[in-house]
Amino acid sequence: MSPTVGIISGLLLMSVSLCCSKLPCKKGHSGPTYESMQAVFDLQPFRPAVNLSNPTITNISFTLYAVLGVNEKTQILTTFLWLRLYWHHEFLIWDPDNCDGVTKISLPVKKLWSPDIIVYEFVDDDVSQACPYVYVNHTGHIRWDRMLRLVSACNLEIFSFPFDVQNCTFTFGSYMHTIKDVRVSPALTFAEMSANSKRYLEASGEWELVDILGETSILQFGIDEWDIITFWVVIKRRPVLYVVNLLIPSSFLMLIDILSFYLPPHSVDRASFKMTLILGYTVFLLIMNDLLPSTANGTPIIGIYFSVCLALMVISLLETVIITSVLHHSSLKYQEVPNWVRIVVLKHIATLICYRWPEDTQPPSAPKTDTPESSNDSPGLWIVQPAEQSSPQHTTNNEDTAPLTELQQICQYLGDLRAHLISLQKENELQNQWCHVGYVLDFLLFRIYLLLITCYALVIISMWCVWISQT
Repeated sequence: MSPTVGIISGLLLMSVSLCCSKLPCKKGHSGPTYESMQAVFDLQPFRPAVNLSNPTITNISFTLYAVLGVNEKTQILTTFLWLRLYWHHEFLIWDPDNCDGVTKISLPVKKLWSPDIIVYEFVDDDVSQACPYVYVNHTGHIRWDRMLRLVSACNLEIFSFPFDVQNCTFTFGSYMHTIKDVRVSPALTFAEMSANSKRYLEASGEWELVDILGETSILQFGIDEWDIITFWVVIKRRPVLYVVNLLIPSSFLMLIDILSFYLPPHSVDRASFKMTLILGYTVFLLIMNDLLPSTANGTPIIGIYFSVCLALMVISLLETVIITSVLHHSSLKYQEVPNWVRIVVLKHIATLICYRWPEDTQPPSAPKTDTPESSNDSPGLWIVQPAEQSSPQHTTNNEDTAPLTELQQICQYLGDLRAHLISLQKENELQNQWCHVGYVLDFLLFRIYLLLITCYALVIISMWCVWISQT
C-alpha cells in the first residue's frame, strides 16, 4: 500500500471516529481539547459531511451598507455589503455540559472548509478587508461574517436621468460545487434583507434603496447544475443636485430668451442679445458636461432636453433676423407692400392674434395708385405759362416781365418742395406699413415660439413625473 493511500485511509478513519463521537473536553478547560480540534483542522481539504452523497446546505444573507459609485460609461456598480454565510460542519460537535457550558467558539476560517460562494457579476479584484475568524456553535453550525466591496457589472438605464431607477442583479452561488455537493438558500427573507439594508444604508449618498427582491433557481451548464440565488437590488438616484445645477439654470436662460421678445423688434440690440445668450448657454453646457452620464447604450433625455433648448434659441435668433429684415425692407428699396401681404398678414393674421393698432392708425385697405392726372389737377399746384409763350404785346414791356419771371421761379420752387414732401410722405407710409407687417409677424412668431416651448416643457415634465410615480 502506497503512503498516499495510507494517509487518505487514516483521514477517513479519523473522520468516521469524529462523526461517531463528539469532541472531548478536559476538566478545567473551556471548550473542546486542542488535540480534537487539530484533528478537525487536518480534515480542512474535505467537505465536512459524513455521507458525501448528502450536499452541504449554505445559507446566505447580506445587508447593503452603501452604494459607493455608479459608472454609466463602463456599466459598473460599486457597493459595500455585509455578507453572512451559514453552513453545517458535521465534525465540530460537542456537549456544552461536558465543556464548562461553552456553546460557541471562534476559529480561523483558513483552518476549516468553507463553501466557495462567489458573486457571478463580480468584475474586479476582491480588495475587501478580510475577516479571518468564524463562529462555531456546539451543534456544528458555522457563521462567517465578512465585508465585501462588490464591483459588479450592471446594465444601467440612463434615459430618464436624473430621475432614473437602476435594477442590478447579484447572483450568489458556488463556483465549483454542483447541487450534488453544495446547495444554497437565503438565510433571511428578502423583505427582511431589504428592511435591514434600508436601516443601515448611508443616507448622505447620491442613491437610495428602493427594494431588494430575489429568487432561487438552478443554473444548468451542460450536464452539470449549480444552485444559485439571484438578488435584484433596486436603487433610485436623488435628483436634487442635478435639478439645482442643470435644470434650473437652463430654465432661467430659456425664460430670459422668452423675455427678450419684448425688446423693440426694430432694434439691433435684440439680435446681439440673443447671440450673447446662445453663447452663454453653450458655455453652460460645456461646464456642466461632466455632470451628465455618458454611455454607448443611448442618450439621456436631459441631453436631448439641452439640445432642443439650444435649437429653440437658434430658432429665436432666426426669427429676430427675419423680423429685422422685414422692418428694414422699406428703408432699403421703398417698395409697396404686396396686396397678398396686406390681406394675409395685416388683415387675417392681425385679426387672429388680436393685434392692437395704434389709435391714429387704421388697418390698411387696398393700395392707392397715384395717377399723373390726379397730381396735376390738385388745387394746390399752380401752372404758370413760361415767358416765351406769353402774348407779344407783353414782351415789349420790361417792367411787367420781371415780376412774372420771379413769380415763375417761385412757383417752380413750390412745385419741387411739394413733390419732395409727397415723396417723404409716401416713404413714411411705406415704412409704417412694413413696420406693421413686421410687428404682426413678430407677435405671431412669438406666440408660436411660446406655444412650442410650453408643449415641450409639458412633455418633458410629464415623462419625468411618470417615471417618478412608477418608482
